[in-house]
Amino acid sequence: MTVHRIPFAKLSPDALQGVIDEFISREATDYGAIEADRETKFRQVMNRLEGGTAVLVFDDESETTHIFLADDPILKKVTVAF
Repeated sequence: MTVHRIPFAKLSPDALQGVIDEFISREATDYGAIEADRETKFRQVMNRLEGGTAVLVFDDESETTHIFLADDPILKKVTVAF
């Protein structure tokens, strides 16, 4: 499997929002005792992308885009093309 790292700034604002919204809707992320609203979650993901602690990747096989933590072990198990 080959995945491609996608600089988030290369996506249109609408496309980036769609990817982040989809990520938020399917991730079972622990936001602590108080559930964060969608805007807070969106900002947290954007901050990670902007800070480089999260990355966008496109999977050639499934033709889907995902967000991973930059140090996620799964990225070491697949070929990441730049």
